Amino acid sequence: MYTLRDTDMLLDVPTEDKKYVLKIRDLPHEAKPREKLLQTGPASLSVVELLAVILNTGTIKEGVLEMSSRVVKKYGERALASQKNPAQLAKELSIPLGKAQQIVACAELGRRFFQKKAGGLPTIRTAKDAYAYFAEMQELPKEHLRGIYLDTHYRIIHDEVISIGTINSNIIHPREVFKPAIEYGAVAVVLAHNHPSGVAKASIADIEITKQLVVAGKMLGIHLIDHIIIIKGGYQSVDVDYSI
Repeated sequence: MYTLRDTDMLLDVPTEDKKYVLKIRDLPHEAKPREKLLQTGPASLSVVELLAVILNTGTIKEGVLEMSSRVVKKYGERALASQKNPAQLAKELSIPLGKAQQIVACAELGRRFFQKKAGGLPTIRTAKDAYAYFAEMQELPKEHLRGIYLDTHYRIIHDEVISIGTINSNIIHPREVFKPAIEYGAVAVVLAHNHPSGVAKASIADIEITKQLVVAGKMLGIHLIDHIIIIKGGYQSVDVDYSI
């Protein structure tokens, strides 16, 4: 059980294979996302198809279905829905700013509708809760570092993709981790990053950086209460003293 108190990660990334994705023109009329939406309703569309409807068109280099598939695969559904910075999204996904703005605006509508309907925000009290929340990360082909930011009642008030790895190692600075916490008034942070290799054991770099983040958070009065490594079918917390 997590306990709230008062008061550069190295990410190794494998290459990814690019697979051909059908273009809208390749599909029979009834299978095109817009036509499918009209005929069978939104529940029948995949996330990729729904995103294609939102984006409407692709670019000269990339069809809308190919773009939608790449965006969902690279970023993850939950992380995509939580993104609030269109400029950052456009840069990380190499998509036009207008497309990123469409995604962020749609996600914001969804959040507002959901929160009004559900009457609250999800809570994270244990590593198991955190893993359940981050579970989709086990399918991501690249290493992602994400943070969830909690209030005094363990409720998630913000979810941010802090970094997406590239072919080279990606160094994370504490300011990138704690900046959203300050911005959203969080009192605690839970971090997660995935290992596409399938090995859950923390590296020496994982451990050292986590220790640095615990100390940096203490100085700011924002506590790092866990850092979990996610692999397909499981997870493991980085073994450091989070109570210092």
